[in-house]
Amino acid sequence: MKTQGDFWIHKGIEPQVYFWRTAAGSEVDIVIDTGEKIIPVEVKSSSTPKPAMASGILAFRKDLGKKTASGYVIHSGKTRIPLGSDVTALPFAEI
Repeated sequence: MKTQGDFWIHKGIEPQVYFWRTAAGSEVDIVIDTGEKIIPVEVKSSSTPKPAMASGILAFRKDLGKKTASGYVIHSGKTRIPLGSDVTALPFAEI
């Protein structure tokens, strides 16, 4: 199975993976720097995604502006739904 990581590696790009946290307490679990855009990802154990789960991603996107790509909340449920402006909840089974 090909993954997004395979895509970058086959193009000779090694994505940089980080986390992000502010002094005020906003955070994003996984931040992937592709060299072109920065992708924020939250991972939640809940099977019921809620808009509040996107709060860290929205704060991240507000701080970094145009450098960011769409954000994702990965969860244990089965639904793919929008959680906010350019933030999508994705079931773990889909990645």
